Order: sequence, then structure tokens, then C-alpha cells
Amino acid sequence: MRLELFCRNRVGILQEITAIFVEHNIDLVGIELHQSGHVFINTPNIDFVELQQIMPQLRLIDAVDDVKTIPFMPSEREKNEFETLLKHFPDPFISINAKGQIRMINNLSSTLVGSRENTLVGEQVNTILKGFNFNKWLDHHEVLAQTIRLKLNHEDFVADLMPIHVSEDDNDNVLAGAIIILKSESRLGQQISALKQIDDNNFSGIQATSGAMRKAIREARRMALSDSSILISGETGTGKELLARACHAASERAEHAFMTLSCAALPDDSAETELFGLGLRGEVSSKKGLFELANGGTIFLDEVSEMSPKLQTKLLRVIQDGHFRRVDDEQEINVNVRIIGSTKRDLLQMVDEGLFREDLYYRLNVLGLKIPSLRERRSDIIPLAEYFIAKSGLKIGATNLSMSDDCREFIEYYPWPGNVRQLENVLIRAVSLIEGQVISVEHLELPAYTREHGYLEQDFEGTLDEAVKQYEADLLRKLYPAYPSTRQLAKKLGLSHTAIANKLREYDISKKTIKT
Repeated sequence: MRLELFCRNRVGILQEITAIFVEHNIDLVGIELHQSGHVFINTPNIDFVELQQIMPQLRLIDAVDDVKTIPFMPSEREKNEFETLLKHFPDPFISINAKGQIRMINNLSSTLVGSRENTLVGEQVNTILKGFNFNKWLDHHEVLAQTIRLKLNHEDFVADLMPIHVSEDDNDNVLAGAIIILKSESRLGQQISALKQIDDNNFSGIQATSGAMRKAIREARRMALSDSSILISGETGTGKELLARACHAASERAEHAFMTLSCAALPDDSAETELFGLGLRGEVSSKKGLFELANGGTIFLDEVSEMSPKLQTKLLRVIQDGHFRRVDDEQEINVNVRIIGSTKRDLLQMVDEGLFREDLYYRLNVLGLKIPSLRERRSDIIPLAEYFIAKSGLKIGATNLSMSDDCREFIEYYPWPGNVRQLENVLIRAVSLIEGQVISVEHLELPAYTREHGYLEQDFEGTLDEAVKQYEADLLRKLYPAYPSTRQLAKKLGLSHTAIANKLREYDISKKTIKT
């Protein structure tokens, strides 16, 4: 018989409750106080007549508001919940004490070991898990969660180790043991596949609090349903590839490949081979390019503005009729591929300057999508920062990290020239190096910056004239690859052709030095 008493806190109330059961000569199997105002009593079965006598007596106790029978005690439910979890847990699960001895092991683990659970309890976990010294880990002054690789019955597993701490009265945490969850290579593959499955939330992983970013995602959702080419423009680090992947995942091509090529990272010949493949050369076997590998799917051309004129011409033909030839091959290959391009430069201006094919521009820019910079979506900065901190903290077992008020304000108003990628990298480093729980401005490895004065050079040395020349030289080096003639650069900066030529000569800037 199990009873629940609803009562108000009062000194001595438990003594009066138990006295009634003593009076009726009824043993108490257990008493639980799980929350204020609730007392749970577990007794052997009581016949109906005796129960009718006990219930009114309990209700007459001062501060007892009501009594009712219940089917189970809270501890019984918790015990069965835990046993059910262990029984049906899809991965090997082992609980050890602070000395590395097995306290509990689920059926899957004991099956893999080839022994019964009752024969494994009390054994050292190092006898069944090889490749990691659990006792040495448990003996550390500070035992932290970690992910390792080890072997169970000669099979490789990835193991998540999570220490169990119990708080004492003085708030010091005492190590009580650890939980070990194992994942096999096949199990990890299943989880990754499930993660990549198509659903209605392909864009859910993109932080969009600001109106500008929400607008971009709304447009991207609609574009994903089309089969036309998309041109995504935006500064470096704004997440152009992330949005391209979301568009692919939300399209009818999602079951086919999504292939990427960074047009700025490869020389012209290498990029051509990567895209279109290589024909048979003597003893060298032929090679499929990205277009063949992505047939039926999507190709993402990152920084398409960096394509050479030769590559632009060949790409245009593929977009127009779906045909191309491998390098050093005469055979025509037909593919059905959707192209998503990205650029941080103004392609239309490049068209006006003769640096990019006009016909290719309009073929790529059937659907144009612009991603705002982080400076244009400040309301997204703090949510993004909190997400990156939580994500990075989870990897090292730090789950209660936060930012100081000064840090939050600094992060919100910092200009972030590298956008979301820079924000993530800065916070990953801060989380990795922090010793406490609160991230402050000092933990962010960034140039000093204020809203009033912009960037502050803390270690500045030299004269103002030297600083101006250094800035001028840096600016010219950054702009020269985009405007590779003195006339183009002069027009961009509003100076004469002669003045620009003299400055390039003074700072030793040329096409050769820029390439090296």
C-alpha cells in the first residue's frame, strides 16, 4: 500500500504520522519527502477496514490537508525509468565508481564483452576497455568530461566519459565515479546519416533574429524549390556555403550529391580538372570531375569571381546545354546539375570592367541572394555568440559558461570584419583557454576597439607619417588584386594614374609581389 499526504511544513509532523502506523502495528517499508508539502508512505498491503480507520486519523493531524492512495512511490518510478533507459539504450553503457570498478553495465555492453552483468560488477573497467587508463584519469585533481577512442573486445569505439560529482554541504563537489557511453563506427555512421536526412527544417540551424537575415532566409526557402542557378553575395565569413547547403537540402535534389569548389584556392588548370575531370593519359587513368560526381545534385562554386576567362567560357557551356568534355578528352558528357555560386565582389562591376563574362553573370544570377554582414544584423550577434559558446563548451565538458556584461556589449558592437566565421573562431579560442566560467573581454583575442574611436593600436610605435604610409601600403596591397591595372586602381581611389603608379613603385607593389 502506498499513500501520499498533502501537508504543510511543521516540526514533528513526521513523528505524528509514523505514530499512527505504530499504533496499528503496521511496518513502514519507506518514507519519502520529494518536495515541500508531499510525504509518501510505503507499507505492506492494508485491508480495506483498517485503511478506513487510518485515513481519517491521518487527516486529523494538524497541518495534514489530504491523504490519497497512489500506485507507486516516486523512487520506484525513478528506479524503473532508469532500468528502462539502460535496457533500451541503443549504445553500450557502463557506470564505474571513483576507483574504476564497474557498478552497472547494460545488456548491450555485457553481450559485447561476452559475460553476464553480475560477473562484471566489481571488476576494474580497464579489464574490458583497452587503450585508456581510467584510474589515472579518475585520480586527477580535476576530472573533466572528454571523448576518447578505445577498444572493447578488439573492436574500435568512440567513448564519451562523463564524471559524476556529488555536492557536499560545504558546496565542494566529490567525485563519485563516471558514466561511459560507447559508440561504434557503424553507430556513428547511422547518426550522421539521420542528421543529414531531409526534413522541413533545413534552415533551422541558421541563426536569424534580425529582420535582414530573416528576409534572406525567406527568400532562400523559396529559391530552394526552384531549379535555377543561384548567386549568393556577401562578405567573407557571412555563411554563404551554409546557406547554399540549406538550399540544396530543401530542394528535390537533396538525395544527390552536394559538391563544392573554392575557385580562389586552386590554380586555373587544377580548378578545370577538379570541375570537369581528366581524360585517359597513357598509363594514367581517367578521373571524374565534380560535375560528373554531382550529377543530379548541386555544385557550389565558392568565390566564382576568381574564375579565369577560360574556365568561365567552359562553365557557361555546361550551364547552357549540360554538355562538357573532360580535360584532354573529346567525348561529350551530359549532366544535370544545379549551380549555386557565391562571391564577395561586385560581379556586375567586374562585368563593366571586362573582368567577368556578362552572359555568364546573367546565367549564374537567375536568382540573386544577398547575405547581410554581421554589422548589418547586430541582433543576431549575441544569440550566435551564446550558441558558439555552448557548442564549444559541450565538446570540453563545460556546460555553464557565460559572458560578462562588458563582454556582451563589446561583442555586440565590435565591427567583425570576418563576420560569423571570425566570431565563431574567437569564441572557440576563448572557451578553450578560459579557466573559470565567465568569458570577459580579456579572453577575446581581438584588436582593441571602441564605439567612439574604432580600432586602437595598443603597441603602436613610430610617427604619424609612418603610420599613414603603412596604412596606405596595406590598402593598396588589398585592392590591387581586385583592380590589377594602375588605371582601374586610380579610378577606384579617385587619384591620377601617375600618382597610383608612383605609390605602387614606392611600396614595391606589383603583380609579382602580390602573388608571392
